[in-house]
Amino acid sequence: MRIWLLFLLVALALSATAQNKKAELADFVTKGTFTAKGIEKMKPMKDGAHYTVLEAGGQKVVKYAYDSKKPVAVLVDIPQLKQSTIESIKDYEFSGDETKLLVYTNRKNIYRRSFTADYYVVDITRKEIEPLSDKSPQQAAAFAPDGYSVAFVRNNNLFIKNLRFKTEAAITSDGARDTIINGVPDWVYEEEFAFNRAFEWSPNSAEIAYIKFDEREVDQFQFPLYQASHPALDQHELYPGAYRYKYPKAGQKNSRVSVHVFNIRHRTTKKMDVPGEDIYIPRIQWTTNPEQLSIVTLNRRQDQLNLYLAKSSSGVARSVLTDRNSQYISSEVLDHIIFLEDGAHFAYVAELDGYNHIHLYGMDGIKKNQVTKGEWDVTEYYGFDARNKLFYFQAAAVSPLQREVYSVRMDGSRLTRLTPQDGTNKAWFSKDFSYYIIEYNSVETPSVYTVYDSRGRQQQVLEDNQVLVERVNAHALPKKEFFSFETETGVKLNGYIIKPLQMEASKSYPLLMTQYSGPNSQQVLDKWGKSWEHYLALQGYVVACVDGRGTGARGEAFRKQTYMQLGKLESDDQIDAARYLGALDYVDADRIGIYGWSYGGFMTSLVMSRSDLFKAGIAVAPVTHWKFYDTAYTERFMRMPRENPKGYDQNSPINLADDLHGRLFLIHGTADDNVHVQNVMEYADRLVQAGKQFDMFIYPNRDHGLRGGNGRMHLYQMKLDFLDRHLK
Repeated sequence: MRIWLLFLLVALALSATAQNKKAELADFVTKGTFTAKGIEKMKPMKDGAHYTVLEAGGQKVVKYAYDSKKPVAVLVDIPQLKQSTIESIKDYEFSGDETKLLVYTNRKNIYRRSFTADYYVVDITRKEIEPLSDKSPQQAAAFAPDGYSVAFVRNNNLFIKNLRFKTEAAITSDGARDTIINGVPDWVYEEEFAFNRAFEWSPNSAEIAYIKFDEREVDQFQFPLYQASHPALDQHELYPGAYRYKYPKAGQKNSRVSVHVFNIRHRTTKKMDVPGEDIYIPRIQWTTNPEQLSIVTLNRRQDQLNLYLAKSSSGVARSVLTDRNSQYISSEVLDHIIFLEDGAHFAYVAELDGYNHIHLYGMDGIKKNQVTKGEWDVTEYYGFDARNKLFYFQAAAVSPLQREVYSVRMDGSRLTRLTPQDGTNKAWFSKDFSYYIIEYNSVETPSVYTVYDSRGRQQQVLEDNQVLVERVNAHALPKKEFFSFETETGVKLNGYIIKPLQMEASKSYPLLMTQYSGPNSQQVLDKWGKSWEHYLALQGYVVACVDGRGTGARGEAFRKQTYMQLGKLESDDQIDAARYLGALDYVDADRIGIYGWSYGGFMTSLVMSRSDLFKAGIAVAPVTHWKFYDTAYTERFMRMPRENPKGYDQNSPINLADDLHGRLFLIHGTADDNVHVQNVMEYADRLVQAGKQFDMFIYPNRDHGLRGGNGRMHLYQMKLDFLDRHLK
């Protein structure tokens, strides 16, 4: 009996020790200790029964069946291919008949989404690999639907590689840096309309449509380049260099854009007749008709969207849809114009009734019906099953804090929820919609990937992240709890809070508010994530986040009320949140800090001038006046500076430097191509002239993400040290 009791005590002691393993800052910042495992580079195959995954560190493309966990075949083993000169790849694309792969390696990022790389074509049957081109690296390469050709961009010109005859020919010749761009977007289009390829093959592989960007009249921005490190730029050891590129700031000139179609057989190019001068053309796509190209335009204010159908041979374009909005058209609609396989309909997912819903139109532009309805938003469109006449989509129909996956019939009937678990659900469908994979996660559950058939029957669990669950259970980590409250103006806001472990009833704790706050963003979601905020709670901080007005999944009226006055309502809400949280028994109202990055940095700087509730704040890469930011984003929400001078000036931190309260820490990278370091430099001078003491740190040669070398770890340790000095 005594021996059994001794073993029990030892086991309990070991269990307690295991569950109290100490987590370090690096576990949350650089090591990915609590990051959930996903499925890498998964591609559905044409037969609807199989999919492929990139495995073995990018060396193998492995084929799987949706209804079985065992691999069916290794389609490609990169090092084992004949005459292979590469060891691994970053990504891959199938040809239309799935006999070839287009792969790439040596990726070198240009901006957020664009990159150059060395592309290769792999013949799966022959187990052969050959370079796409023997010249300099390529950009945005894509197979023709018939698989016999590949189009790509090099040095702002568009090329075609004929795979049968091994020939390479230029489609355009006028491309040049800072002048003309063919087939890939300029900086502002890439950043604000979220794409990195501006050409599309016709369905019959006979033509290529592309957007031409004439950026000759766009003003140039430059920032210095130092030797630094990661990578080291040794050519700038003694004299700094400079990076120059075209960046249109609010109110300034954009690129002039036009759409062209190149006919492969006749080697002729036709310009499409799209009305408008100072417009955006953020999307082109072919309809199911190989001679009909769809073109989306937005006016400069982005409060009117037009969908044109152009005949590729003549260039004649007719408008089939005009969407006008009293504020602005959300950029999310650009990927939600879908031409159905029947060739007679297209779907448009947009805010036509105050919420984001699916609407069905005929190809003549006449609306057939509204497919989804209700006081909730469709948040992602997945596809249309033509055989069963079903639309599939993600929505926040239960709560803005959650996401579910649904199907609905073409006529709007039989809305069916496919994901019974509350939390965040995301889906991937097979080509014929006979299977789908659901990724489910919540604040308590890391991602679980499960395969279902079209009748909703579970086939298998691909990944349950059980190893991560055990790792988390071995640590004593704080929990994320949700709450809501009403502001002084009666607006209900959602938030989460993370508390220190084993809080003492008689003690009050410092509070750090973290937020982003930008239009249609969301931080308060029931999804997995163990972040820097959890580590702060381990260090004795209460951490809270509140999504204020302007954030997503609560309908158009809620997210667009910040129009023409970015910063005002959002900062009001953060200030009200600080009052609410500061009144909690366990929060020390005299030790409240606020933190944010990018838009969140703008908000941090702003609230510290609009309130004295915050003792300290950290603003990383903040916008300090919207005149410094780009046209497409800023004017979407604010119009041009000359149209809305008060909106620009009244809520800009740079104009409120005299009113700064508390200790502000400004952090920025010198090579930030998105939010320029100019924002912080101009703001710092205003603070100096106002006699305000503040802290500031500049990372040489770092972009908006401040990554590279030891930079990330240095940043988070520095932020922690600052908070310890001013809030502890």
